[in-house]
Amino acid sequence: MPIRIYKKTSAGRRFSSVNLNTEVTKKEPEKSLTRALTKSAGRNHHGKITTRGRGGGAKRLYRVIDFRRLDRDGIVGTVTSIEYDPNRTAHIALVQYSDKVKRYILAPLGLKVGEQIVTSSTEAVEPKVGNAMSLKFIPTGLSVHCVELQPGKGGQLCRGAGMYARLTNKEGHYATLVLPSGEQRRVHIDCRATIGQVGNADQQNVRWGKAGRMRHLGRRPITRGMAKSHNAHPLGGGSGRSKGNRPPCGPTGVLAKGGRTRNPRKASSKLIIRRRVSQRYGQVK
Repeated sequence: MPIRIYKKTSAGRRFSSVNLNTEVTKKEPEKSLTRALTKSAGRNHHGKITTRGRGGGAKRLYRVIDFRRLDRDGIVGTVTSIEYDPNRTAHIALVQYSDKVKRYILAPLGLKVGEQIVTSSTEAVEPKVGNAMSLKFIPTGLSVHCVELQPGKGGQLCRGAGMYARLTNKEGHYATLVLPSGEQRRVHIDCRATIGQVGNADQQNVRWGKAGRMRHLGRRPITRGMAKSHNAHPLGGGSGRSKGNRPPCGPTGVLAKGGRTRNPRKASSKLIIRRRVSQRYGQVK
């Protein structure tokens, strides 16, 4: 079975499980498609920490993924291996095209070694798993992943393990997609998408079990705001551990629960038909 549970020989083993990655057929990555990965530990290009609780972790090599597939139009590619990628939850597939060029793509669910895939933006190709084409050529009702938001920019939506969007309607210059979050969004029909669902769907069932496995992923412990001093956090300080009669928030005062953080002036906001469904409260955000 894809998820293995070990005997409860320790506290860490008791609550942990591992993904066996049974779909993986090759252990070593393609050397020509790897790059050195410099860690930024949650900092932006100014060196300022923008994401707290990040740092350390196991050393990785970055696998260059072809999210655009622009220069592969009409060239048939053969899947040579399915590989594990430490930089993402999904597995990746190594594709060798007929002109001997090798590329990595996200491995869809059901894609096997030896199968052939093709990419096209000017004409319809067979809508089978792994083929990429413009939304205007994809039949409605199919599941797609690695969807572009702007034509030619590369896939941005539905790239995690087990993710897919459902193509429900095409009207005018836009197609309607239902995303995994429940959001309904319009995307230009010239944007590309790959047929099928992203593989490795069992990744969501893995239980990490202990803090050490989180440290291997580069996630450091996070201290509660109430446990800090008053000058380090708005909820800190006080002899009686008082919250200060204010809702939960971060160190800078940004609301942690229920507060909207999306910029309403974002250009793509006007293409959203229905906002995502909150998993906590079951209501539209």
